[in-house]
Amino acid sequence: MAVYNLGSINIDHIFRLSHLPKAGETLQANHYACGLGGKGANQSLALAMAGAQVHHIGRMAANDLHFIDPLKHAGVEMSHTFDDALASGSAIVMVDETSGENQIILNPGGNHQIGTDQIDRALAQARPGDWALTQNETNNVAYYLRQAKAQGLKVCYSAAPFVAATTVDLLPLADLLVVNEVEAQALASALGCMVENIPVPHLLITLGASGARYVGQEGAWLLPSPKVEAVDTTGAGDTFLGFLLAALTQNQNIQAAMHLALNAAALQVTRPGTAAAIPTLDEVKRFIAAHN
Repeated sequence: MAVYNLGSINIDHIFRLSHLPKAGETLQANHYACGLGGKGANQSLALAMAGAQVHHIGRMAANDLHFIDPLKHAGVEMSHTFDDALASGSAIVMVDETSGENQIILNPGGNHQIGTDQIDRALAQARPGDWALTQNETNNVAYYLRQAKAQGLKVCYSAAPFVAATTVDLLPLADLLVVNEVEAQALASALGCMVENIPVPHLLITLGASGARYVGQEGAWLLPSPKVEAVDTTGAGDTFLGFLLAALTQNQNIQAAMHLALNAAALQVTRPGTAAAIPTLDEVKRFIAAHN
């Protein structure tokens, strides 16, 4: 069972600060780093680190190809990622060194230049029962999900950056919807219903340090997250989703998949960086043995 991910690839410019800037404030960074980012790339990397078979569909500039080496080394299949964009996507990531919280500014670049023909060629290799994953950082998301659904793929929709109207439109295509607590409340308001009644077979709500909540065909529950001291929370949600979906491709039930994913995200936030902080499956297993 494979995962096809229509996903963003960004070059992250990460600034570690004494605090997040206020309006009109200029701050000197305590540390700067540049590396692979983007929700799509982060999720593909997490999937691969967790043992899933992943095909990434994306677009970037040729002079930035070295940034995707971590994806290649992890085993992500990259033949459907084109390198003919004039500029790659990029992000300014500001991290508060005290709390680990962050602010992010995105420039889409090649992430908004993905063609329908590129999507069609990638999905031609997919089989019914495979997973189609996407976020809101690329163009042609609706086209991709409709094509995937028509071909019998299961759809996981990571609805971030969140736009209520977009999510409402795509909700009928989703088998598994992953949102955070604020996004879940905004979606429920847009639909005029309670969060528990959002019409999707499987709803996963990430709650940060509090864990994650499931509502859907399997029931309803909340699982707590292991208590750790966060260094950098950037990419925690992507790590959670990647490990969760990887476990589902390996026929684990949703509750077991959530448990694995929460521990993976907890371990990830104890490390600086985003993609570079995503742990391996063996590291997560050792973390679980030591903390559970």
